[in-house]
Amino acid sequence: MIAHPSFRHVSRRALAVPSVLLSALLLAGCGAAAGGPASQPSAGEASPGAPKEAQGPTPRLVLTHDGGITVLDAKTLKPVGGAELEGFNRLNPAGDGRHVLVSTGDAFRVFDAGSWSEPHGDHSHHYAGEPRLTERSFEASKAGHVVRHAGRTVLFSDGSGKIESFDPAGLTKALTTGLPATDVYTAPEAHHGVAVPLEDGGLLVTLGTEESRTGAVVLSAGKGQDRKETARNENCPGVHGEAVAAHGVVVLGCQDGMLIYKDGKFTKVASPDKYGRMGNQAGSEESPVILGDYKVDKEAELERPTRISLVNTETATLRLVDLGTSYSFRSLGRGPAGEALVLGTDGGLRVIDPATGKIASTIKVTAPWTESTTWQDPRPTLFVQGSTAYVTEPDARTIHAVDLKGRKVLKSAVLDVVPNELTGVEG
Repeated sequence: MIAHPSFRHVSRRALAVPSVLLSALLLAGCGAAAGGPASQPSAGEASPGAPKEAQGPTPRLVLTHDGGITVLDAKTLKPVGGAELEGFNRLNPAGDGRHVLVSTGDAFRVFDAGSWSEPHGDHSHHYAGEPRLTERSFEASKAGHVVRHAGRTVLFSDGSGKIESFDPAGLTKALTTGLPATDVYTAPEAHHGVAVPLEDGGLLVTLGTEESRTGAVVLSAGKGQDRKETARNENCPGVHGEAVAAHGVVVLGCQDGMLIYKDGKFTKVASPDKYGRMGNQAGSEESPVILGDYKVDKEAELERPTRISLVNTETATLRLVDLGTSYSFRSLGRGPAGEALVLGTDGGLRVIDPATGKIASTIKVTAPWTESTTWQDPRPTLFVQGSTAYVTEPDARTIHAVDLKGRKVLKSAVLDVVPNELTGVEG
């Protein structure tokens, strides 16, 4: 997961209730006629317009800007709708290919990107309609990280330590009557943390307080507080972020290295520097290597690192690669074959072999840019969906689509807003 760079939690104020745009939830075609599941608007929600059946999946991009959320068609980069929403909001795919969870401080709000697929026998029907911000939300105190793994979606509330997990496949159906059933576990103390669902039904949870964070524990499969501790490591100061590598290996970033959870136990990969922070990471199911940032100045208001870290989870070894340019916490991503991707402040998107650290190519995408010292401010952001990398360029109000196979910019589009956060759904 790519997360904000501060290892001190930044509180976000409660947000005003947004206006709701119309959207599409009613299913059309033979799926509904044959008695298949059809989504109906719940009481109190705006009646949606009828969606159109599409020839195939309609992937979409979701971005935040000052005052709201905008949705783009991922193929044409044209806007297809959005919603008003004041304040600084963070975006997280819900895990069902359709919805996005918006971290708003006092809740994880459910945003319907308006594009989805429905199984129908040996094939699927695909639908596209208007996006909307639903009236449904998961209550939270300082809504923080959202993690999707092992068929579960987990929400972490920094202000209370509440950890809520659910099956994202049931999100659409549940929204007709409420929210999906969740399992709730509360951490011993509230902190800016993260929780990762595991393949065996267990749960990995960070350890910390409002003042400091020290490591993580693994809890057995079970329900709520009945889970039992099966592993612990308190040698990860400032623990932050998470990522998953090939074979379900989970990593957490530390101020002095990276913590690996594999085969039921923790292993620490130490930084070569006394302070060598890897607080933001990007993983891929196609690679055992985790891509991370690498910072060495603990006292810096904003460090502009030029090296990235590559941690091999099979050998528990670390490689540092100098890029020759700085980058931000929104610069890290992975390609369809596990390639490590880093967007530099020189405007180049670097494609790196994670096994060797060799920079295979640099794709010129944006003009050179400077990272703001305020982490909530817009900055070029990288998001990868399939074999396409999407890069925002806030100074130019532009978004670019980059073909990772052909290694060239496919399309660029000028936006009516200054883009900030960026994510997407497969449709």
